[in-house]
Amino acid sequence: MDKDTIKQVVLEQERANKIATTGIQREQLASIESLVPLPHAIVISGVRRCGKSTLMRQILKKHYEDQYYFVDFEDERFVNFTTQDFNILYEVLIELYGLKQVFFFDEIQNIEGWELFVRCIHRDKNKVFITGSNASLLSSELSTRLTGRHIVVELLPFSFREYLQYYRITYNEKSFLITQEKAILKKYFNDFLENGGMPEYLEHKNPLVLKNVYENILYKDVIVRYDVKEVKAIRELTLDLLSNFGTPLSYTNLKNSLNLGSVNTVKNYIHYLENAYLIFTLDRFSFSVSQQTLLQKKVYAIDTGLVKQIAFHFSNKQGRYLENIVYLELRRRYKEIFYYKTEGNLEVDFLIREGTKIALLIQVTESLKDPKTRDREYTALVKAMGEVHAEKGLILTQDEEPADPEFPKIEVAAIYQWLLK
Repeated sequence: MDKDTIKQVVLEQERANKIATTGIQREQLASIESLVPLPHAIVISGVRRCGKSTLMRQILKKHYEDQYYFVDFEDERFVNFTTQDFNILYEVLIELYGLKQVFFFDEIQNIEGWELFVRCIHRDKNKVFITGSNASLLSSELSTRLTGRHIVVELLPFSFREYLQYYRITYNEKSFLITQEKAILKKYFNDFLENGGMPEYLEHKNPLVLKNVYENILYKDVIVRYDVKEVKAIRELTLDLLSNFGTPLSYTNLKNSLNLGSVNTVKNYIHYLENAYLIFTLDRFSFSVSQQTLLQKKVYAIDTGLVKQIAFHFSNKQGRYLENIVYLELRRRYKEIFYYKTEGNLEVDFLIREGTKIALLIQVTESLKDPKTRDREYTALVKAMGEVHAEKGLILTQDEEPADPEFPKIEVAAIYQWLLK
């Protein structure tokens, strides 16, 4: 790219950045603020359009007003930008704004060789913030170039707490006891289940927004980035995974149904989709790490609103949507999440490990009113708690239901309340 074009893009981006809204304060802002004094490069990683750029603006406007450089490499005018152009860019930034020591780079992984430039400016004791929508690419390349000198913060779509904040709905502990306030929270939880937490969709409520996000992820972040030749197959695979989230993966069945050459191809495609944050895979827990890698994984989606616009729908999926919401919240709260199957093949939806201990086992179900469902959920939890020596169990349902006094170590809670505590 020539210098004048780069200068024009930078100036226009700066002007747009100055007037752009900072939205609601994201919960991850506090985590990132604690990292500001550290010399490490800070990486904000997450799916496209989940609010990474907005979070970056919240940081720079709160901590670095007029003391930073900002460049958005998602800008289509940077399509011909190459590794050699980084020096021209740096020169342009200094000419326009003087010498500064804080850099904000949005979606820089779009440029080949970006990590060399980041290492260079970071080595000169500059503070660097990066956003990106490819988990593996950012992590692996920064690990190579900035060994031990970067910290990754994952950003997901809005949590239910942020969803309420977006709609200016306030609550406190007493809200769960007051009929009117409780009804409002339930209403918004049902909306959250339907709409998901992608900020741009909540602003416009147009299904085309989510369909466009989906196509961009699939095409730009997967097909083009990994040079996938079997385009039809990976599209069908993605649709299958999003239509059957919350269920165990069978690589062999997927290979056969999609007429792909090998199980490894299926595994690679799923890895690409996970790197793009479209899906997440969940390991089945085993005390043997080597055995754990061989057990079936389960898959979850990045956003229930996106799934409802893209995937096939079935009338019996409400419980799965609830389970997906719980998985995303657990991902915000804990580092080690699994699912579990007992020796008798009873399934527990989630197992939380903290250090060497099993901290919590969780079942998710629409309701415990059916005696068969109640017996199934309690039996699986009790059996699993005994096998893994867990102290606590939790059953999450769509609405408030009483716990069984026969099992004092198992709590029952409404999902909407659990999400807010």
